[in-house]
Amino acid sequence: MYRFTLSTDSTCDLYQSEYEENDIKHVPLTFHVEKDGVMTECVDDFSDYGQYVAFYDELRAGAFSKTAMLNYDAHLGHFTRLAKEGAKDVLHFTISSGLARTHEVAEQAAADVRKDYPDFRVYVCDPLTATVGQGCLVRIACDCRNKGMTAQDTLALCNSLRLHIQHFIVADDLQYLKKGGRISAAVAAIGGVLNVKPIISFDREGKLDSIAKVRGAKKAIAFIKGKLLKEGPDPDYQYVFIVHTGNEPAAAELEAFVREKFGIEPHTQIMGPVIGSHVGPGAFALGYISKSERNEF
Repeated sequence: MYRFTLSTDSTCDLYQSEYEENDIKHVPLTFHVEKDGVMTECVDDFSDYGQYVAFYDELRAGAFSKTAMLNYDAHLGHFTRLAKEGAKDVLHFTISSGLARTHEVAEQAAADVRKDYPDFRVYVCDPLTATVGQGCLVRIACDCRNKGMTAQDTLALCNSLRLHIQHFIVADDLQYLKKGGRISAAVAAIGGVLNVKPIISFDREGKLDSIAKVRGAKKAIAFIKGKLLKEGPDPDYQYVFIVHTGNEPAAAELEAFVREKFGIEPHTQIMGPVIGSHVGPGAFALGYISKSERNEF
């Protein structure tokens, strides 16, 4: 029997099958898609690869997607269900506090559930990242749980690793970052004309930041490869994650490079709609744990 229950929101971008196979409880975030003047509320609970592809095809065709923070009631319902099922210690991962207040909402909901279930305790981990980075920590936590570690010790380990997760995110169309308020309209316009690709990462506060600008996708891929060669994955944590929003060729090229240079089989997947709404279709990203802390090399 596990010593704690593992839980996360859906911005970790694990597939439905991974939740089920590894007994990871999760809360789907919501997002809204505007198409032909009609706004539809959707849930980040895709169970088939084709659903991801269809979402990005919709964006390419002119639909617009925007996200909403998971609300208090959803957290309350999730934690109440876990308490009723008999969970005692829960380690729960949220999206970075630098992107949303979900961490605070989860803590408040957990405290309120504990009023009715005194033995129920939730340890909320702020990963200071999202998508592949958050998923990396969830997988590490899963390994810790399976080895018999406690929620407290697992949380301490994840907190010690989170600033060592390197991220290199490349958006194909800057208009999505502009709509999300991540870059200015002027920068988006210039980038579109000059084919500038900003290399985006998470800073030490878990906020998105541009760390470089290159011309075109080929140079963006070369930049990521150069960073990997400068300092590759920590030998103690051979986790490399590649994610894309319908850009399978870029993901495949990075995948082959990681295999050849490091002998590591990376986890490659398509990005979920919540983070994908901000970077748009055609984006790709790579993440891994290094000895150095975030953006130090």
